[in-house]
Amino acid sequence: MPIDYAKLKSWPVPDIVQTYDVRDTILYALGVGCGGDPMDRADLAYVYEEAIKVLPSMGVVLGYPGFWLKDPATGIDWRKVLHGEQGVIIHAPLPAAATVVGKSRITEIVDKGKDALLFSERDVIDQATGQLLCTLTSTTFLRGEGGFGGPTGPTPQPHSLPDRAPDLTVDTPTVPQAALIYRLSGDYNPLHADPDIATAAGFRQPILHGLASFGVACRALLRACCNDEPANLKEMKLRFSSPVYPGETIRTEIWRDGKAVSFRARVVERDLVVLNNGFAQLD
Repeated sequence: MPIDYAKLKSWPVPDIVQTYDVRDTILYALGVGCGGDPMDRADLAYVYEEAIKVLPSMGVVLGYPGFWLKDPATGIDWRKVLHGEQGVIIHAPLPAAATVVGKSRITEIVDKGKDALLFSERDVIDQATGQLLCTLTSTTFLRGEGGFGGPTGPTPQPHSLPDRAPDLTVDTPTVPQAALIYRLSGDYNPLHADPDIATAAGFRQPILHGLASFGVACRALLRACCNDEPANLKEMKLRFSSPVYPGETIRTEIWRDGKAVSFRARVVERDLVVLNNGFAQLD
């Protein structure tokens, strides 16, 4: 049954009220690889409650409305859904503990013929102050869902990386239990935990969440470009290109052009790009 464009475009994604504390903030940072070196004081700041810092990428787990595309009434086969792109715009530093409201909306659905693209946004708002903390942007690839007669464009072009060797690289090892830690921040998709489901999907083992790799790249940008000050990172976005297996090393390759930063990430062990077309804006 083809997508009903008008119905899906106006889908009432529920607002989510979420209260989190310092323990949740630390758990998120552990899930994206912080704290691997107990003598790294810069890294410790993200996982130790004394003067704790918050990774800007943590916005992706705040006010999350859940996998609502699994609802049969959407007309989408959720098993064919892929997370294509993710971005975060930081409007104010994320607090280490707060009650936030996540307000999600679908901005467009593009008919690509065979497949479709769903574009969505989420504002994360501090409930106590009304402060807009961050805006999350996401592109979801709907395999085999095209041909419903919707708009065929336009679609944003991916950010082009410079045609030169990277200026900086940051290697981040992941631990074998990385996906099991990250899922405790709210994404319980069994693909990241259950070997039977992972192998049935064509993987040799459960894979790391794409948004965990997103957090690894954020941590690398803070280290390499922001003097480990989260407030210096105002925006980052990227395209997911391949999964990571927990235990692999993620190498973030970075190009600096003033306050504009380009980046990608590859797994060292397989020399495979897993995050591509990355862009970040510095303060």
